[in-house]
Amino acid sequence: MRKPQESTGPSQRQQRVAELVRHALAEVLSRGDIQDPVLSQHVITVPEVRMSPDLKLATAYVMPLGGQDERPVIEALERNKKVLRQEVARRVALKFAPDLRFRRDETFDEAARIDRLLRSDKVQRDLESDEPDTEE
Repeated sequence: MRKPQESTGPSQRQQRVAELVRHALAEVLSRGDIQDPVLSQHVITVPEVRMSPDLKLATAYVMPLGGQDERPVIEALERNKKVLRQEVARRVALKFAPDLRFRRDETFDEAARIDRLLRSDKVQRDLESDEPDTEE
């Protein structure tokens, strides 16, 4: 009898398939294969895709370049989900084409927040007070 493994994150297969789906989505979106006025006006980055353990659901984290018009872009992706799923299925050899979900990528915002925090006067003051005295 095998001991059930604790979930420590996505499996290697999930990560590999997620990366394949990410590349396929990025290729479809960069080529402009989808005939949608909102999507054709934006360059959309796909920094991450997460797959469910059964590989039937792909959550794509997307961000329009420049961070403008996020809501209309995600709505346009949702409207064109069927065509995007077909294009991903053509490019990635899987038993089932994964259902696509689109979410706003927040890593850029989080990185900017951390950067602002590190550059704040309070943190700079703390860093200066922590430095050892070199004048002796």
